[in-house]
Amino acid sequence: MPREEYDEAVRWYVVHTYSGYENKVKANLDKIVENRGLQDQILEVIVPMEEQIEIKDGKRKTSLKKVFPGYVLVKMHMNDDTWYVVRNVRGVTGFVGPGAKPEPLTDAEILNMGIEELEIVVDFEVGDNVRVMSGPLKDFIGVIEEINMEKKKVRVLVSMFGRETPAELEFTQIQKL
Repeated sequence: MPREEYDEAVRWYVVHTYSGYENKVKANLDKIVENRGLQDQILEVIVPMEEQIEIKDGKRKTSLKKVFPGYVLVKMHMNDDTWYVVRNVRGVTGFVGPGAKPEPLTDAEILNMGIEELEIVVDFEVGDNVRVMSGPLKDFIGVIEEINMEKKKVRVLVSMFGRETPAELEFTQIQKL
């Protein structure tokens, strides 16, 4: 595959593995990266896991379950060398993508999977006047009372029928005046 077809930016790629080999592939890839000094090329290798709670015989048991069995996620610079290293790890059957060209995950896919959080920059602060742009309170004007960065929401005091009414809104639902 010609070098110019690769995207030199660091992106997340999905690697298909034999079922049950995900952790072995991760361990082997981590070892190869360490031994060959490729930490600046292959930055992170993960097997997405989620907690699963089972209740058996009245006892609560928590275990980790693979979110995508048969797949490993790799954050890397895609070039001939890194492609060859990842592709030739024992247990790897190939990259996910059309034909021979690996397809990186989109930002939306990364957010949906919860792999990485993209930092959100807001241009408003407590006390600012804002207009509600969508929802049942569309076109109402209010004052920001609280900003919750974790939930990506704001509490706005909206003036309705001569009273201040608090409303919890998404960042995307308001616009600074």
